[in-house]
Amino acid sequence: MGLLNTARFAEDIPGLMTKPLNTTTKRVFVAATRMNDGKTTTCLGLYGALRGLGLNVGYIKPVAQRIIQVEGHPVDEDTQLVNSIYRVNIPIAAMSPVAIDPTFTRRYLESPEEIYPQVVDRMCRAFDRSAYEKDVVIIEGSGHAGVGAVFDSSNAANAQLLESKCLLVAGGGIGKPVDEIAMNKALFDQKGVECVGVILNKVLRDKIDYVREYAGRGLARLGVPLLGVLPLQESLAKPNLAQIVQEIDGQWLHRPEGSGARRIQKVIMGAMSANSVSAYLGPGVLMILPGDREDLLYSIIASAGVKGCQVAQGLILTNNLQPHSRLLEMMRQTNIPVVGTDAEGFAVTAKINNMTVKTQPEDADKIPVIEELIRENIDLKALLQVL
Repeated sequence: MGLLNTARFAEDIPGLMTKPLNTTTKRVFVAATRMNDGKTTTCLGLYGALRGLGLNVGYIKPVAQRIIQVEGHPVDEDTQLVNSIYRVNIPIAAMSPVAIDPTFTRRYLESPEEIYPQVVDRMCRAFDRSAYEKDVVIIEGSGHAGVGAVFDSSNAANAQLLESKCLLVAGGGIGKPVDEIAMNKALFDQKGVECVGVILNKVLRDKIDYVREYAGRGLARLGVPLLGVLPLQESLAKPNLAQIVQEIDGQWLHRPEGSGARRIQKVIMGAMSANSVSAYLGPGVLMILPGDREDLLYSIIASAGVKGCQVAQGLILTNNLQPHSRLLEMMRQTNIPVVGTDAEGFAVTAKINNMTVKTQPEDADKIPVIEELIRENIDLKALLQVL
């Protein structure tokens, strides 16, 4: 891989750019105080909600760290997510201009004077392309304010370069998020970037008014308005079956069409008797059991043959044990996905329960939920006014 993503923009502009030409399009740099606070979810919801207001919305994630190959370009997976859902109509490389491959930091520290001007040039050209004919551009950061400082491109520095104001996303609560916002705001302040608001995410519904009142007071003391409080939406934290298979390094033994996208609501260990297993089956259930529990498997197959019976969303067969070939063939005649794994049942259950579930391009069912969360709980008019 080269120093940077090799796609080029604004080729009619000679030399290396040191700042964007576009100074008029509204822009907001979305950063988070920690990993998994909901930054990408916020960007997705903002994109959909702002477009719903009739605005032409652009998107860019200047620094790509979780890299995938799209159309021959190394881009961030979040960029591909946004583009696959909303069809942003911007070249994919322009939305993800700087790719941080495993050797990038070492190479940068060896030759910062050579690479840094290229980084700046690529970000500026990509932003101008992403902002072309747009009313507002969402700039997604790569974590907290300091991420990327090792190669002189922290989120705060990138927001400064792109002449953007900042929106901070933090987890729910009062003391901890306000403390973390204070630290992040200090770095943005140092770079001359205005923090125009805060979104608190994953707040328990019965605590929303309490958090809004007292976290709002704490943030006001920092000079930052609280623009919204997003309630905890458990459905967004539920993985689909394909994500679980990847997490546990499982192998598909039977994969009916579309089964990878099935949303898992509950995980059950198959420790019951064959006579009572049907009571545990139902929509959204993933059952984990050893592959030699053939008594349970026969009962599950029988339940699948009963008209109107809601069987499991999937079965995971543990301990590298598989049923005999005739039983496995019977299972393949049902609509129940079957996955095998070498791990034992408790280890599989622990892995699933500890998963960090990120929205994927195939999670179409989550997008309306995310858009409604933003539309109903964020003061979008206030955000647009401060931009």
